[in-house]
Amino acid sequence: MLMTFLVVVVVSAALIAGALWGVYGKISSKTEGFVIALAGGALVVSLVSEMIQPAVEQSNLWVGLGSVAAGAAVFSGVDYWIDEKWGAEGGGGLLAAITLDGVPENLALGVALIGAAPVEVAALAGSILLSNLPEAAGGAKQMVGNGLSRGKTLGLWALTALILSAAAIIGYFALEGVSPHVLAATRCFAAGAVVASLATEVFPKAYKEDHHMAGVATAIGVILAVFLGELATA
Repeated sequence: MLMTFLVVVVVSAALIAGALWGVYGKISSKTEGFVIALAGGALVVSLVSEMIQPAVEQSNLWVGLGSVAAGAAVFSGVDYWIDEKWGAEGGGGLLAAITLDGVPENLALGVALIGAAPVEVAALAGSILLSNLPEAAGGAKQMVGNGLSRGKTLGLWALTALILSAAAIIGYFALEGVSPHVLAATRCFAAGAVVASLATEVFPKAYKEDHHMAGVATAIGVILAVFLGELATA
């Protein structure tokens, strides 16, 4: 139980660390793009190996695949609404989009921790942590650049970290002991939402910021995720 809370706290705290980095530090666009691409590659592998495949084995193929499609559709619809309401590049829209991205990621993390040792979801937790750092850094930097004070910017990111921590804890406690089919559907719905966020938010941003190395960084992320997964099963 203690290790579960530690994993959740460390992953969500990366948002605050990233915001501090963006407000007070320096981050080049190429570095940001490289790290985002690396995290995206790791997420692709960990979502399939830690979320989708175990869910299909736990329930059945159609529950798993249907839930992945539903999660992707819901994320895409809400993401479109956010872009239309706030604008894709505005401060509020950026924070909302990252929250929308982070909730399914952290829900997936919480669900994955059910009945598993933290080391068994190391790839998923590590890739979420890696994606949180540059996303928060870039978002905080843009908010300050748009005229928001440093204090308010950090406060908003701290609140976002609390919301995402709650999502992971809810995923862990609220779904423990439910029907295997419900748990499998929830895993795959969250995974589908994250897959859609990779396609619409993560990889396009990574390519925009560092298009020469985005492919290499993604491959490194895949390699790291596979390696961590092998260590967990060794």
